[in-house]
Amino acid sequence: MSLRVSAPLRSAGFRNAAPVFAALGDETRLRLVAFLCSSGAKSIAQLTSGTDITRQAVTKHLQVLASAGLVRDVRAGRERLWELEPERIEEARRSLELIEQQWDHALGKLKRAVEGTP
Repeated sequence: MSLRVSAPLRSAGFRNAAPVFAALGDETRLRLVAFLCSSGAKSIAQLTSGTDITRQAVTKHLQVLASAGLVRDVRAGRERLWELEPERIEEARRSLELIEQQWDHALGKLKRAVEGTP
């Protein structure tokens, strides 16, 4: 599918953010990111504690998030901890700001057209 978009939205940074948005499109993954953001690195056991989601399911969700660059695993002795990669969240935020600027510009043009001002 091809859409007409302005030059800033065709940038590599915007294209690179697409996997982030796809990964965050799942409620469970979004909750995992929010939890890691607020509590730091956690093991899979800690991420599943008090939930009805299995360790296997969390592992699969973490793999999707890792492939999008949102989380990474680190070794702490024999334990594997998962932590957030905040740079990818920042890239996605910048992409949303570009979209916001596009909307603001389009709405400004619409307002001027409706009001009959140049």
